[in-house]
Amino acid sequence: MSKEKPTEASAGVDRGVSSALAVDSDTADVVEAAGHFRIYLGAAAGVGKTYAMLNEGRRRHDRGTDVAVGFVECHGRKLTEECIADLEIIPRKKVEYRGTIFEEMDLDAVLARHPKVALIDELAHTNVPGSGRHTKRWEDVLEILEAGIDVITTVNIQHLESIADPVEQMTKTSVRERVPDWVVRRANQIELVDSSPEQLRRRMLHGNIYPKDKVPQALTHFFKTDNLIALRELALRFLADETEEELLEHLRRHQADTVWETTERILVAVTAAPGTDVLLRRAARITSRVKGELDVVHVVGDSASPRGHDKLEELRTLAHDLGSRWHEIHGDDPAKALINFAREHQITQIVIGSSMRSRWQEFTGGGSIVKRLIREAGAVGIDVHVIARRELIPAETDHHGSEDT
Repeated sequence: MSKEKPTEASAGVDRGVSSALAVDSDTADVVEAAGHFRIYLGAAAGVGKTYAMLNEGRRRHDRGTDVAVGFVECHGRKLTEECIADLEIIPRKKVEYRGTIFEEMDLDAVLARHPKVALIDELAHTNVPGSGRHTKRWEDVLEILEAGIDVITTVNIQHLESIADPVEQMTKTSVRERVPDWVVRRANQIELVDSSPEQLRRRMLHGNIYPKDKVPQALTHFFKTDNLIALRELALRFLADETEEELLEHLRRHQADTVWETTERILVAVTAAPGTDVLLRRAARITSRVKGELDVVHVVGDSASPRGHDKLEELRTLAHDLGSRWHEIHGDDPAKALINFAREHQITQIVIGSSMRSRWQEFTGGGSIVKRLIREAGAVGIDVHVIARRELIPAETDHHGSEDT
């Protein structure tokens, strides 16, 4: 798995598994059945996604790969036009709609030409009615991929379905063209094309993004510095989540016994015992300090009784309020169940309350769960925090019945 630090205007993070990793034969069969899918992701228009895509196409063309342009919109940008000059361009389809002639990608022409690699700009684009059998360009791309053609495409972060609504509220600009998240997540590789807000605004002022008559409106609305900072962070977070998911999947697939500390992932074990809410809040504070992720885990024994149900529901609500993830797992051996969960989810730290069992209960019940957890967690490199159990003392009230402050 390769991971490159994003740099100005052309940097990227490659989600693909590197050639250094062995690929299972059954996985290779699946890859060969459909085209390879690569996306250049940007925070906003003008970061250089199309330029990066065309440069990639030219590099492959120069190495002898059969590359053709399915659709690229240059928007009058000179550098983009120069990049496209020596590449084969598949003719577009001309469509009349409401008295105007539009040009769209000709899906059937791309399928008939069947290049090894098709360069297709603007994944979120909505096709002109009557131009083909699909409403959206991402649907065209999926059909091209199914035909075994590799596709390199571009998309801005605001066009993802899960992100479009917050972006609309933030920028006060409608995001009409959207791509389902699962389509983007299906990509074999996502590369971030990054550019600072200051650089983007300079490019806008120089007329390198929009026509000059649209520049003042753009700079005072969508391309405000605050908006660009937020969009950039959204793109970085999305890509980080994708990389993290792929890392975890790789570790599960190869049954890794060691913990990869790419970020702090903290598990807190909860029960219906008094004081667990205090333990959960303490774990949330620890997680916040290290800017990590918190998983709240309750182990349900096979012979579990319904007692404590209301307390557990309160804990579930509290976990949600604290921004953590709630899990209920089954097993009559709590220590073993927690360790198995921790290894599967690449947990780096475990938070657990001190034992409330007597020495006799520990002797007859197989020993201290806390001691076993510490021993087994240490064997796989997971830190354990044992927190003294405390119950919140109810606030005293004065003679008028109000709580002391």
